[in-house]
Amino acid sequence: MKRIFIYLALFGSLVGISSCDKDFEQVNTNPVLATTLDPAYLFSNAQFGSAISSLYYQGGIVQQIHTPFSGVNEGGNHNVIYDPNAITTFNLLYTSGGGPVVLLTDIINQTKANPTRSNLYNMARIMKAYVFEVLVDTYGDVPYTEAGQGYLKGINLPKYDDQKVIYNDLLKELDEATKALDASKSIETADLFYKGNIAQWKRLGNSLLLRVAMRFTKIDAAKAQQFVTIAAAGGVMTSNADNAFIAFNSAFNHPNAGSYQGTERGNFYLAQPFVDYLKNTADPRLSVIAVKYDFPANPLATAGAENVNPADQLGMPLGYNESTIANAPGYPGKSGAAWKYSQLNRRTLAKIDAPEFLVTYAQTQLLMAEAAQRGWVTGTTAATYYNAGVRGHMDQLKQYDVLATIPVASQDAYLLKNPFSPATALQQINSQYWVASFLNGSEAWANLRRSGYPALTPNPYPQADDKVKGDFIHRLVYPVREQSVNTENYKEAAARIGGDFLSTRIFWDK
Repeated sequence: MKRIFIYLALFGSLVGISSCDKDFEQVNTNPVLATTLDPAYLFSNAQFGSAISSLYYQGGIVQQIHTPFSGVNEGGNHNVIYDPNAITTFNLLYTSGGGPVVLLTDIINQTKANPTRSNLYNMARIMKAYVFEVLVDTYGDVPYTEAGQGYLKGINLPKYDDQKVIYNDLLKELDEATKALDASKSIETADLFYKGNIAQWKRLGNSLLLRVAMRFTKIDAAKAQQFVTIAAAGGVMTSNADNAFIAFNSAFNHPNAGSYQGTERGNFYLAQPFVDYLKNTADPRLSVIAVKYDFPANPLATAGAENVNPADQLGMPLGYNESTIANAPGYPGKSGAAWKYSQLNRRTLAKIDAPEFLVTYAQTQLLMAEAAQRGWVTGTTAATYYNAGVRGHMDQLKQYDVLATIPVASQDAYLLKNPFSPATALQQINSQYWVASFLNGSEAWANLRRSGYPALTPNPYPQADDKVKGDFIHRLVYPVREQSVNTENYKEAAARIGGDFLSTRIFWDK
């Protein structure tokens, strides 16, 4: 009897298991939880995540934003390796699960075989090209073909691709994707730049193609000219309405908001070379960019008088730390806990909701000016492009705040005082590119290395990394985490580029 009971109990259990297994998926599916996500929303997040901070290294390397402090603020200000700041670009763009590389790879995978989403597919290709241009320009060889494939293919330790191969593929991707955009197909209104406007996306794609092509000027002029011609024929940005930027707000603050308005506000200043350049050319932009506060370490409400007179602005010199800055020539002293040097205006460009510009009309027109000067594009003079680029950036400033508006009369006076000269064209164009890329540190740094202008003096900080003393930082080092986790691929990449050093040059930086 006991044995029969056991059999019956076992039979009942099996029946119960079978019954429980029936409709298991339906029973265990949340009826109100989304099981799929429109890739358009992934694209919005990828765009938003591409607006990263370039304050600690790039802003200091190009001598525009400066801090004398060692420690957690250190990097390009002293030409040293400080891993937490050197890895910012790598981490934010690659971040597993939520970085632009992962999101864009997923979008491309979802849409490549779906003709109804072809515009989203090609917009994602353009954005991915932008992201990888920044990564290559910053580090050199980086994971590319295997990047973002952790979920899709289980590749968690991606190999690093040769930077030259990546760049050649960026040219192909931008050319193909831009030409494939089609206004007669589905419009992707979740797009943060243009609400899916295809004409503007084509101009962005061609402007990025122009930018990537111009990186080849020193190493392959024929290739540069070939793709510059394609970009120009396709049509580049025609006004500031085409600027690709992320608009922040009071809920989603600019990545540098804490440094300019928060507890770090007394630590960051405008660098002397940048202020001096604007002062020496009587540039009206200085009056809306720079300010001297009575109490620069205080919040804006208690910072006191705001002196925006260009003649009174004083940039902080390079080569000092928080202790030795008192020995600098013309040292102005301190006001409370901060120094009496010029800072970025917190009412205009340093607002917590300031936009972050990725690609602009001003930058594009200045690159076209150089292309025209080199004879690679015809029909419009280099001077015309140059003037449009200068005016473009002056007009762009009001996109930060109406208080940053530069009147047309002031623009006219500046160009009259600083006319375009064919004899010094490349110096003028690329010095203006430096100004037009203010706060876009990655691009300002890339173009400085490519063009050699403006002719800045290397940072003289005495405790700089030995490999860049008397020189500029040419790339940032790979994250320490990559050395310990992705060791084999890291070592291969480091050996291929000539060593994981600040002094190692990107392939187009010759």
